[in-house]
Amino acid sequence: MAKISINLKDGSVEKESAPSAIVGIDLGTTNSLVAFINNNKPVILKNDRNKHQLVPSIIHFTQNGEIIVGDQARELITDSPERTIYSVKRLMGKSYIDISDSQESMGYTILSTDEDKLVKVKIDDCYLTPIELSSHVLRELKTIAEQSLSQEIDKAVITVPAYFNNTQRQATRDAGKLAGLDVLRIVNEPTAAALAYGIGAKNSEEIVAVYDLGGGTFDISILHIQDGIFEVLSTHGDTYLGGDDFDHSIMNYWIEKYELSLNQESGGKHYGQDLRLLAEAAKKHLSSNQVFKAKLNDMDIQLSRNQFDNLIQPLIDRTLLSCQSSLNDASLDRDKINSVIMVGGSTRIPLVKKMVSEFFEQEVNDTINPDEVVALGAAIQADILAGNRTDMLLLDITPLSLGIETIGGLMDTIIPRNSKVPTKAGRQYTTSIDGQVNLKIAVYQGERDFVSDNRKLGEFTLKGIPPMAAGMPKIDIQFIIDGDGILRVKATELRSNVATEVQIKSQYGISEEEMALMLKDSMMNVQSDMDHRALIEAQNEGQNVVLHTNKFLDQNNWLEVTEVDHLQELKSILISMIKEGTKDQINSAMDNLNTYSRPLAEKALDHNIQSALKGKEIL
Repeated sequence: MAKISINLKDGSVEKESAPSAIVGIDLGTTNSLVAFINNNKPVILKNDRNKHQLVPSIIHFTQNGEIIVGDQARELITDSPERTIYSVKRLMGKSYIDISDSQESMGYTILSTDEDKLVKVKIDDCYLTPIELSSHVLRELKTIAEQSLSQEIDKAVITVPAYFNNTQRQATRDAGKLAGLDVLRIVNEPTAAALAYGIGAKNSEEIVAVYDLGGGTFDISILHIQDGIFEVLSTHGDTYLGGDDFDHSIMNYWIEKYELSLNQESGGKHYGQDLRLLAEAAKKHLSSNQVFKAKLNDMDIQLSRNQFDNLIQPLIDRTLLSCQSSLNDASLDRDKINSVIMVGGSTRIPLVKKMVSEFFEQEVNDTINPDEVVALGAAIQADILAGNRTDMLLLDITPLSLGIETIGGLMDTIIPRNSKVPTKAGRQYTTSIDGQVNLKIAVYQGERDFVSDNRKLGEFTLKGIPPMAAGMPKIDIQFIIDGDGILRVKATELRSNVATEVQIKSQYGISEEEMALMLKDSMMNVQSDMDHRALIEAQNEGQNVVLHTNKFLDQNNWLEVTEVDHLQELKSILISMIKEGTKDQINSAMDNLNTYSRPLAEKALDHNIQSALKGKEIL
């Protein structure tokens, strides 16, 4: 089979050219790294701008529009917390309601016009998604790799936690695409860690537990590895449990002991960030020392190792409950685990290693730098994809993404390109019109954000949906690809069990040259595609807000005239922005409308409860 390469500058497609370098990336909550295979060994890449190989996953937006990533951005957290974004990985694929409990500790503004929609971060008058924010970190890693290897880098393997869902994985892939990277594979972090330790060579069989405690997330995965084939038997974890939570425990301890206040007029959010950075320093210091002492605004504060251990023990206990759940899910006893691999910077804490060793009744394996092990494994996986290793089995993959058309002509990817075959994936949708009884489902293949730029594979209609209000039906669409690459699409209305199914030839006669051109086209147009998509999504979301506002006004005609007039005014501004505004202007108009209507909604709830109870005796 001929090899295809794409020249992104002039759009040419060439055969039989030398393969470009593929790097491995660990996109972390606290720090990120990029690695490459050099002389058959994985190494972490760095450049002169970085103090060290770890790149802090922090983005700072200056007043004049400059974007700073890494060590320099980290130094600006205290001075400009509202313009310095960190822990973006915790926001990937999340809605406002998912993160509402943790946002108070952030120095920047997280918002959503709808609690069920994906969150955005507000910087001045711009509304940025976690995908856009993560792309800046990935772009920095891409630059580091290009400077280190003295060549252009446009292909990568990126790791994610094993428990990341489809939305979070697709968000990670989109962030890579926006950074100018063709993401060849999304790899589970525990699998990458096992690769880095050399586990999984042919003629061997092991059951491995990978304990991954990073800055913002925790997961435990049980892997069965035999003859180069990695199988995840079970995974468990917590997307909101990591080193950041250890820092918060220290902060809360100091706040109580020294009677501190994060709302001090002299400090505000800046004061809170000083305290958070000091807590992080204490955590690291106490990993190898017995006492931490420092000054905070001329106040002497300290923390002993014993006090620190008492603070974090309940958090570590939570990780061990996940370990037990993972063993139960895999139907395994602790003595069946051959090795326990430690991953993530937080596993350096002595109490963590001690308690995990006691739980699994064996010494843990942390001989490879826990900060680097995932990136090193990603580089090995990249080397496998490059065809330089034959001791690992790579299953067949889908050559192009598969999805359906949604409102506004958007392509909603259900199975991303390079997914292993056979595979199955699905999502739930609903209707957009009251009383809708039929739903046309159009299937597309390609990498662009709009179906008009992709290849249509076919369409069918789900008939007989019971007439309901828009948004009420639950329509489950499943894509199933068998080992021969044949795609079956099944649609089911879950409330009535009305279903239909079609079979589609997934590759549909697309040649290798056509695939290469489609991939090149998607990468050359990624920024304009995402800008257009963001505008369409903002317009769709704005229309929903207008509809809900109209219903609210109809149902609550007792509101004061001034309240109704102001709501109508804000609604009119939103309608105007939907018609002719930018994405950020629409988001700003929605934010203003929701901010004003939220207390009115609470007032309406109280009013309706009082009306319902009027004249009734409460026993």
